Amino acid sequence: MTASGVTLRLLDKADKEILKLPRTVKGAFFDFQHKFKTNPHTTGLKLQQLKGDSRLWSARVSDDYRALLIRLAEDDWLIVSVKHRKDVYDRLSAQVNQVTGGIEYVDLEVVEESVLRRLPAPPAPAPAAPEAPAPEAVKPQELFAAWTDTQLSELGVAEPLLPVIRTLTTEDQLLGLVEYAPQLTGEVLLALVDGKSYDEVLDQVTTPVAVAEPVDPEDFQAAAQRPATVVTTSDEALREALEGGDFSRWKVFLHPTQAKLVERRYSGPARVGGGPGTGKTIVALHRVRHLVRQLPPGRDKPVLLTTYNKNLAADLRSRLLELGGEELLARVEVSHVDQLALRIVREAEPGSGKQVMDDSQAVREWRALLDELGEESWDPEFLHDEWTQVILGQAVATRTDYFRARRAGRGRNVTRGERAEIWQLAERFTQRLDRLGRQTWDQVAERAARLEMGREQRILSLARQREEAGGLDNIHVADGSGGWLRYRYRHIVVDEAQDLRPAHWKMLRAMAPREADDLFLVGDTHQRIYKNQVTLGSLGVNIRGRSSKLSLSYRTTRQILRSALDVLGETDYDDLDGDKETLAGYRSVLSGRQPSGHSYPDWAAEREGIAALIAGWDADPDLAIPHEQIAICVPTNQMAAEIGYTLGTHGIRPVEIRADGPQGDGGVHIGTMFRFKGLEYQRMIIAGVSDGLVPREAVSRLRTSDPVRYRHEMQRARSLLFVAATRARDSVDVFWHGNPSPFLGPGLTQQE
Repeated sequence: MTASGVTLRLLDKADKEILKLPRTVKGAFFDFQHKFKTNPHTTGLKLQQLKGDSRLWSARVSDDYRALLIRLAEDDWLIVSVKHRKDVYDRLSAQVNQVTGGIEYVDLEVVEESVLRRLPAPPAPAPAAPEAPAPEAVKPQELFAAWTDTQLSELGVAEPLLPVIRTLTTEDQLLGLVEYAPQLTGEVLLALVDGKSYDEVLDQVTTPVAVAEPVDPEDFQAAAQRPATVVTTSDEALREALEGGDFSRWKVFLHPTQAKLVERRYSGPARVGGGPGTGKTIVALHRVRHLVRQLPPGRDKPVLLTTYNKNLAADLRSRLLELGGEELLARVEVSHVDQLALRIVREAEPGSGKQVMDDSQAVREWRALLDELGEESWDPEFLHDEWTQVILGQAVATRTDYFRARRAGRGRNVTRGERAEIWQLAERFTQRLDRLGRQTWDQVAERAARLEMGREQRILSLARQREEAGGLDNIHVADGSGGWLRYRYRHIVVDEAQDLRPAHWKMLRAMAPREADDLFLVGDTHQRIYKNQVTLGSLGVNIRGRSSKLSLSYRTTRQILRSALDVLGETDYDDLDGDKETLAGYRSVLSGRQPSGHSYPDWAAEREGIAALIAGWDADPDLAIPHEQIAICVPTNQMAAEIGYTLGTHGIRPVEIRADGPQGDGGVHIGTMFRFKGLEYQRMIIAGVSDGLVPREAVSRLRTSDPVRYRHEMQRARSLLFVAATRARDSVDVFWHGNPSPFLGPGLTQQE
């Protein structure tokens, strides 16, 4: 609202249109905003109603461009488009969708032109014998012949587009329509073409964005207030959306489904799932901002935002700063979950100088222990997993407790006698690490969980004492630091929740009071690339009845998505709470080129092929992009070093991605598949995807010796390749030498 009392808003689809305008026109648009808010009826703006739709108005932005607006009320206006003056005609439609109650704007001429551009080329006529009659032309099958206009309208399809929809016969034509159609229309039509039934689309696509109250099709002002009408009003937010990158748009525009999840009040822990690119992290960040806005004034940090990956923690911090500035960040602690656990342990044990080691180092120590003992009947990796997942993961303190511990999903059964042997070996291993002055991250997490659970019990005990004393505090009871004993956080938000260790969950559960909006977690078990498999309910985190799923990908094209889903195969994935998780309904409205496969006789030739591909992109003005928007992922660190060397010999700068992020700017990013979790690029090159490397040959050997572990490792390997493929926005190129990985379906092995 301005001093003149005029409100000017921008519809979310309009900002995409404005982004494509020449820079000088964008500048004129910002000037137009100011003039319009001062006085819409200024002579120079030439404000007038359009002939085709009385709801639509036109106003002058520059000599050649016009803004198209809807008048919501006397001094309340909504910009729906900015067009060249020659393109302002009478085949425009603005209406209120009867399902979502939101405002939809459709340019019928642009939609029809986009569809017509994609008409299939007519087949060349075959020469016919002189006496043969001319064959009858076969009428192509309409894509949506199986659904009536009423059914499509009930699903939320924009009614002005129904005549055009009836002409569609190819998916390419459909994609031409989707590019300019209202978002719900595109989502519904693509879901139907993908084979979803009417009921499935109604349940998965339409119902989540439908409004409960009756919709008045003439009340545009009420429609503008509904979540389905995604708009912005402030000049600052608008400028960010138009001048910033992808994340700047996310700061302003949220899909109605995402907005509902961000703002909902939950009676306890809640979980949001969804495939890659569906905006789970965006929802987590907006959720943090929403929670902070509900806080009373203060200088503490009662909200924790955490994740498993160090790179991601740093990225979350910078994004949160971009979303809400220092004011937001001042009330939030952003921490890598292992670093958080380490801090808790060091607070309690300030004199401890133990060095922390990773899993691969721990397995080497297990192997050394078994060698010293002359013990050949146990596999060091099996023992390490048993120790971390069962003994440390469940905070098992005694041998008796270990005999009773649940081992769901651990594979081979172990007898009571074998458990006794394992317990003894675990004790010896722990003593060995103590002598070496070392500890694992699992030990740190388990110790932190014990400390926080003890702290929670003291808090609850004090609360009971206070209640028994009629609400009075005992001033003699304080925590170790001398302050009042209280929970560390009021709200906890977890990104990439599928990767946390069991002990992490016990620690986090004890860090916040068990109240409304306590824990909010986002993640996708199809992207679990570590061994940490948990059932949250058994760890005190009850999400039953408070799980939601995002299904629309904003990053990955339909072509990449289909190929990536093939990688997962028919494997079952869990939902973090003991049930099955699926990517049913996961879809994209984006379109691009098919992923390409590249086969070579050996690794050296494969590296040369990758260098040649990038050089070819650089040489073509239509294909050239900044090198930092190109990434190459490989199975091993050694292969990353070798591909970096090869690129360097061709004058292409390699930038290695390590645990703490890219080691430089301006070059092609190279790293193992693990390093790309949470990142995205315009083009992904996945190299070394050969049988024996993806999955590793050692995994294949488990097929007969440990079938359950084999299934888990194969699933993890599939997830790793799935994560790599879905980092791409525009294209994926898959390289291999020898035989391709068995995970590659036809979509990823199709060679150019």
